[in-house]
Amino acid sequence: MIVHPYSRPRRLRKSAAIRSLVQENHFHATDFIVPLFFMEGEGSKEEIASMPGYFRFTLDLLLQEVKECYDLGLRSVLLFAKVPDELKDNTGTEALNPDGLMQRAIRAIKKFHPEMYVMTDVALDPYSSNGHDGIVEDGEIVNDPSVELLGEMALTHAQAGADMVAPSDMMDGRIGFIREILEENEFPNVGIMAYSVKYASCFYGPFRDALDSAPGFGDKKTYQMNPANAEEGLRECALDIQEGADIVMVKPGMPYLDMVRLVKDKFDVPVAAYQVSGEFSMMHAAAEKGWLNLEEAMFESIIGFKRAGADLIASYFAKDIAKLLKG
Repeated sequence: MIVHPYSRPRRLRKSAAIRSLVQENHFHATDFIVPLFFMEGEGSKEEIASMPGYFRFTLDLLLQEVKECYDLGLRSVLLFAKVPDELKDNTGTEALNPDGLMQRAIRAIKKFHPEMYVMTDVALDPYSSNGHDGIVEDGEIVNDPSVELLGEMALTHAQAGADMVAPSDMMDGRIGFIREILEENEFPNVGIMAYSVKYASCFYGPFRDALDSAPGFGDKKTYQMNPANAEEGLRECALDIQEGADIVMVKPGMPYLDMVRLVKDKFDVPVAAYQVSGEFSMMHAAAEKGWLNLEEAMFESIIGFKRAGADLIASYFAKDIAKLLKG
């Protein structure tokens, strides 16, 4: 007997035309957040050795990069300042400088490219002589004094013109404290994107090269999440949303797509995922070896984020993908 199945899923895969018609998930340039690194100086950019084709810019060239991103259809940047070592200390003094590198970058972008939505990293590690996301006392990363500092840092970003602050530190209670300090200082419209589900991951290595922010001792496991845990991430999201977060983030991305889906299904807020530096660098390394096609890997990884439920994607591939989308 010859079987003739009435239901043949392959009918909807027969050609590129039908595949595009029934495609369930799509992404656009406006789905991306572009992470940008910058440094002191003028007329210079430095390639990050562990992130092929990705650069730190001086502020004048940063403005050119922002314009290029906008012209490609990208609408949001996430700023990370590389602070000179001589300005680092245990209490993040430079983080509160109204004329610091981060604050000057925000003002410059909002002056010359006011239409670009500016998000800013709020964490101590780029400013810390210890490389940790909080103040260190007797070998411990202390929570509450760190939260007070993070609130003051976020306020200086708002005063400089940031549209949204993005606390990446994983200190307890910092979202509520930042929300309160923004409200008290008449910045009710400055948003908060909380790194709510941030794991203690090995995939951050190249990023730490980019900012020279590796921990000076120990690791970050006392404040970043255990990669084995999922329910804990949902509790973190619930707390951050209660405290005033407008967007919640899962970081890293590809190894934690299950968390993106769990968070999206449970909470009625926009969900961001961060395709981190290690993900970017390992795809580049494999492509250089001829083991995979980089363009195909970029697209496949990003559609995975969308399929998992990510509304926004922070990715070092954002500009490359925007160019390809623009044709």
